[in-house]
Amino acid sequence: MSMDATTASHLQELRRGTVVLACLVRLREPDYGYALLESLNGIGVTVDANTLYPLLRRLEKQGLLTSEWNTDEARPRKFYRTSPAGEQLAGVLTADWKNIDRALARLTSGEGS
Repeated sequence: MSMDATTASHLQELRRGTVVLACLVRLREPDYGYALLESLNGIGVTVDANTLYPLLRRLEKQGLLTSEWNTDEARPRKFYRTSPAGEQLAGVLTADWKNIDRALARLTSGEGS
């Protein structure tokens, strides 16, 4: 399926907020960037590395994620985890997502017209 630039732009905009929520939920268990990238893409949350790594730094700076370096391995890795503030935000975003999903389901089924 080919996609025009307008459609691609709108899809990117739609996915932008979902990646934040997906990261906050997925990082309830600590993980490093590449593994997070692989697991999100594996479940259908499409994100590329050039988007994910700056997002992780931004969420950490906002206090929504914490991180620590694991230097026990041959190659040190930075592990991220959802902070208590991030957990709280994930709850708010999840509730809103569910409300939006229900509303869109009503609209697309014809109930909302």
